Amino acid sequence: MEYSDLVMLGVFGFLAQLVDGALGMAYGTLSSALLLAWGLPPVNASAAVHSAQVFTCAASGVSHVAYKNVKWPIVWTLAVPGVIGAIIGALVLTYVDGQTIRPFISVYLAALGLLIVYRAIRKNVPTPKASDPAVAPVGLAGAFLDTVGGGGWGPIVTTTLVGRGHEPRYAVGSVNVAEFIVKTAASASFLMLIGLMHAPVVLALLAGGILAAPFGGYLAKRIPTQPFLFLVGALVISLSIWQLSRLLWG
Repeated sequence: MEYSDLVMLGVFGFLAQLVDGALGMAYGTLSSALLLAWGLPPVNASAAVHSAQVFTCAASGVSHVAYKNVKWPIVWTLAVPGVIGAIIGALVLTYVDGQTIRPFISVYLAALGLLIVYRAIRKNVPTPKASDPAVAPVGLAGAFLDTVGGGGWGPIVTTTLVGRGHEPRYAVGSVNVAEFIVKTAASASFLMLIGLMHAPVVLALLAGGILAAPFGGYLAKRIPTQPFLFLVGALVISLSIWQLSRLLWG
């Protein structure tokens, strides 16, 4: 891998972390869309993104625990089926031909972009829930789709829980802690299945992410959330449509 490639990957990591730091979501969705548009095979893109997110999710999870934004029953109800979904997703992505699955991933990422845009224009009015039978299935499905598609845990799981009435503070905090467990399981699965071939990509993404980290909090205070969400969603949709058009029409 050439120096210019590493610089470009660092830029991808910078942009993805900048968005995630400002919004608390969309790191995997945006970075995967960028890596796929750049030409990286789906399995390598997902493996690299999940490995990088182990570190970013750890930092985020510790912060949410410190600020008492976490409800541990929700964490474990999401994490246990989430680990199962992540392992199954890694197996599917590893053993299904990349060219076969790439169009489906592009469609999936475009759908996530639409979900992000929808979240930008929708106003949720949460009502507290003592228990929610949808939490475990959402954890399973969210982890599977996140691992196969390279991103989507936050947009799928957090949006679903908030939409079903969970208090945003605890939904975001609990989903973030569960995400660390799920990303670790996905990363370990890819490590056993394909080895360390994606290590340079991970290091470049992390380097860019470290540089972006101080700016995320600043943007979170300065940029209105809804317009920023809309722009990120539009970017993901555009990248996915462009990638899909290249696959279908060369």
